Amino acid sequence: MASPAQRHMMRVSAQEAAQRENSALRHASGYELVLMRLAGDMRTLKGVHSVERKAEIKRGMLPEYAPWVAGVLAEGRGAQDAVLMIVMVWKLDANDIAGALEIARYALKYGLAMPSHLNRPTGYFLAEDVAIAADRLHTAGEPVAVSLLLDTMALTESADMPDKVRAKLHKITGLVLRDEGAALQALEHLKRAMQLDRLAGVKKDIERLERAIKAASEPEPAPAPKPKERAKPKTAKRAKTPAKSATRTRKPTSATARR
Repeated sequence: MASPAQRHMMRVSAQEAAQRENSALRHASGYELVLMRLAGDMRTLKGVHSVERKAEIKRGMLPEYAPWVAGVLAEGRGAQDAVLMIVMVWKLDANDIAGALEIARYALKYGLAMPSHLNRPTGYFLAEDVAIAADRLHTAGEPVAVSLLLDTMALTESADMPDKVRAKLHKITGLVLRDEGAALQALEHLKRAMQLDRLAGVKKDIERLERAIKAASEPEPAPAPKPKERAKPKTAKRAKTPAKSATRTRKPTSATARR
């Protein structure tokens, strides 16, 4: 791990190298040192087969390049920078979409190219890999900031790419919006994904959303009036029967009986 002094020197070297407007950085000594570190890290990653494990390793490596990235973004004038572009790729592999977009804005502004082994223009790469990273987070139940997806769309609006790639970005944007309760906006993006790629896998999602929107727009039926309770007929009170006389018949006394 780089010491604070080494990190400071890396940032200063990046700022100095970044002043080389529209030129390669291969003759900048600070840049060469960072490239050597990057080459060593890439050799380490090459020996790992698990994609998930590679992402974890990259997540641990990325802080070492933060001073270089900060220096270039602060003072850069558009020189092609392999370190910067690899860091952008690694950030997406590590699900750091926000960090990748910070670099992407700079890269697209100055027309920086992707590393040759990726074989895709920068806008094409960005749209596809942001969609992949967002889908990975969404599938795992992790939060995805829809603002980052919309920013990616805006950044890559004029970029040339296969329709299927752009459909991926619209699909995940629609799914995230749906989960946030923004049904109308979600439906718009899912339908756009369907237009771009009929096999995008959004047909059922569109149908469910349309039913939900329709149900929400229909007024609730008025509750049926409660039936009036029938008055109970009054029962006539019975007349009280006179109680039997409690007087007992006196038995005749012996004197009376002799009369």
